[in-house]
Amino acid sequence: MTDADSMTDYDALLQQHQAFKAQNLNLNMERGQPADANFDLSLPILSAVHEGNYITDNGIDIRNYPGGVLGLAEARELFCEQLNVGADELIMGNNSSLELMSRFLTWALLRGVKNSDGGWYNDSPKLIVAVPGYDRHFLLARELGFELLTVDMTINGPDMDAVEKLVANDASVKGIYFVPTYSNPTGDTISQKYAERLVNIKAAAADFTIFADDAYSVHHLDDSPPTAPNLLQIGKDSGNQDRVILFGSTSKVTFASGGLGLAGMSVDNIKYWSKALSAQTIGPNKAEQWRHVLFLRDYPNGLRGLMQEHAKILKPKFDKVQEILNRELGNLNLATWTDPRGGYFVSLDTAQPIASRVVELAKEAGLALTPTGATFPDGVDPSDRNIRLAPTRPPVEEVETAMEIVACCIKLAAAEMTQAKG
Repeated sequence: MTDADSMTDYDALLQQHQAFKAQNLNLNMERGQPADANFDLSLPILSAVHEGNYITDNGIDIRNYPGGVLGLAEARELFCEQLNVGADELIMGNNSSLELMSRFLTWALLRGVKNSDGGWYNDSPKLIVAVPGYDRHFLLARELGFELLTVDMTINGPDMDAVEKLVANDASVKGIYFVPTYSNPTGDTISQKYAERLVNIKAAAADFTIFADDAYSVHHLDDSPPTAPNLLQIGKDSGNQDRVILFGSTSKVTFASGGLGLAGMSVDNIKYWSKALSAQTIGPNKAEQWRHVLFLRDYPNGLRGLMQEHAKILKPKFDKVQEILNRELGNLNLATWTDPRGGYFVSLDTAQPIASRVVELAKEAGLALTPTGATFPDGVDPSDRNIRLAPTRPPVEEVETAMEIVACCIKLAAAEMTQAKG
């Protein structure tokens, strides 16, 4: 490209960006929220419990205290498939899985996990996190006082060579905290080989723990999803089952504001953690659990049927993201991006360190994107390249416009850098 061609291209991109600004758009792809159409699938849940059915199959009156800290037996039997564990290996919590993770991590600091000699707080504890990753994990762990050690998220899961080196000789490395299925934001799922290496890792800390936030374990975009490794079963096969703690929720299954949290683990871990939870609560919200049980029992094909309906709403949006990115950027070597088969995000990396500028230009054009650096601890992307795209809430038409803006801004930011160098 000659200098004249470069200037012409730059001017054309400026004009395109100005045209977007002139539309006074108000688009948002900042957070991975369900759309109203997704919420509408679960509207019958609001009337599932009424004055005639507040006694469960097992005779529990959901209005009263009894029922235990583990949750209703009916709910545990229903939702165990979500984490691929047995009903006796599941704890049902309240709305947010983040709340459960907070309780577990806090208790670990104060008292330790099942195989600990005491609380972790005396050991200046460290947690391994995969990047790019989930900002809420980073925030929670940091606020609790953990030092975070980063490893790259690969197409096979956390970089296991790096993980193994970190844990081999440092007993203060107490665990790893990551999303194993359709990782936030890359959409990658840990491979069987990496899962086996992780569960059976030789760690200096005898109480090394895998905190696996399996938030998207049932959030497939097609009817033939890849089979994700069963971390707990791998642990059982090798005698390391107490090392694995799984988390999940129904926040993107039913209602984000009124769902259930899940924690899956070995039966021995259940005994340990139920004792810890019983000191903190009389029990979770049984009325909400019973509501979910009654709703999903009547839903065609139950949980799987509901998730298939979610996929019908979500997949066209993810397809549109791929369509626009391939059309606008496919042959330009300006960015690479993931093409996930599930989850709630697409991860894009710019070829040059221009991600923050892209987000700034998009804001000027009327599109809110996830803040640069949110997928790294402390909100700092050292390479300034990663952008998390969240196409789930806007309608398809808005996703199309938003992605056209993203493509324009990437090209414009790259052109700006070229102009600056010239």
